[in-house]
Amino acid sequence: MDVKPNYTLDVRGEVCPVPDVETKRKLKTMQSGEVLEVLIDYPLSKERIPQGVKEVGGEVLAIEEIGPSEWRILIKKL
Repeated sequence: MDVKPNYTLDVRGEVCPVPDVETKRKLKTMQSGEVLEVLIDYPLSKERIPQGVKEVGGEVLAIEEIGPSEWRILIKKL
């Protein structure tokens, strides 16, 4: 997906709940319409982050595998 993120949050090397908590914390500071790129390498976060962002007014635009056990999640602040 060719969306230019406003912010990048690199939480590779972190395990739950850190990626989830950091993603929510960042989304709360963002303006409506801005896009956050989250880089993760913890498989469980790939499931948990999309569930958690709905609670803080976010929408997952895409989840892309960018390497062996590495993902990029694009989240738009609603």
